[in-house]
Amino acid sequence: MASAVLTGAVLPSIFNVVFDRLSSPEFANWIKGKKLTQNMLERLKTNLYAVQAFLIDAEQKQIKERAVKDWLNSLKDAMYVADDLLDEVFTKAATQKDPGTFFSRFLNLQDREIASRMEDITDRIESIVKQKDTLGREEDKEVIVKLLLDDLDTDDGDTPVIPIVGMGGIGKTTLAQFVYNDDKVKENFDFRGWVCVSEEFDVVKVTKTIIEAVTSSSCNLNDLNLLQHELKEKLSRRKFFVVLDDAWNEDYEDWKRLLKPFQNGVKGSKILITTRSKTVASVVQTVSPHELSLLSDEDCWLVFSKHARLSTDSMEYPTLEKVGRDIVKKCDGLPLAAQALGGLLRGNSDVK
Repeated sequence: MASAVLTGAVLPSIFNVVFDRLSSPEFANWIKGKKLTQNMLERLKTNLYAVQAFLIDAEQKQIKERAVKDWLNSLKDAMYVADDLLDEVFTKAATQKDPGTFFSRFLNLQDREIASRMEDITDRIESIVKQKDTLGREEDKEVIVKLLLDDLDTDDGDTPVIPIVGMGGIGKTTLAQFVYNDDKVKENFDFRGWVCVSEEFDVVKVTKTIIEAVTSSSCNLNDLNLLQHELKEKLSRRKFFVVLDDAWNEDYEDWKRLLKPFQNGVKGSKILITTRSKTVASVVQTVSPHELSLLSDEDCWLVFSKHARLSTDSMEYPTLEKVGRDIVKKCDGLPLAAQALGGLLRGNSDVK
């Protein structure tokens, strides 16, 4: 069943079936007072709500975008597994002389097999829901991941530095996080490290932070030469990927000092830098900067509706969608603006 080709309203339909099961008064009574299982089921419901408003647009976009289609298929498979499991639970309960006895055993995790499967499918759906956040920047992500996995040669043999450039709120850090947590990227490097550089550009402080990320322990050194020697030693035998997030400093000499320990590292090592400044990008780059463009109104709407958690089952949904899309146009393609406004209106079904 899960492997069948599914289109149209099938996914919203299976959502409704699962919601009906989870929201039934009987089920609410059964989980009452069972904190662990109740929390697990609330996680499942929260994730289903988070993705519900996304479905209509995703069903339309899958025709043109393979990534969206693949994501929808993964979600459909997971939803069928969830429905089958809930159906099994209800069927077993119905065959008991005292249904309360079965659910007492199940919800106290004495029926460990079903409880474990429920936990697994909740984790699976939660993971799929998180993946949808990448769909608005899927092309950007693919470009960066390819650069990280390719063997890039630099003229002087230094470790390649890849800048991501764009205005504030356009999603540089979010894109870097998607890339940083990509499974292929994780498998490709011996070590990954993330450092927020920000406006206060202190070479000693940043170097110490990187060392602490590498060693997973505190560093008490304060002399830059000693710090750089220590960092070079730690990185010299490991294929590393380091993100330097939110860089502002445009001084070439400062960057030269900071990046010194990274040079002549293991082949394939990479440094990714996010910045608003094209000057910073030109100072540090060994690879042409990747400049982020504004999101389309449609992608901006997907970000907004996710954070606003608009229910497609609501009678007011068509009106709320129209109002929401008018709000999205004022975001001018900035995902951070869409996220912030969506969060402010989260769960608000009042058109005014």
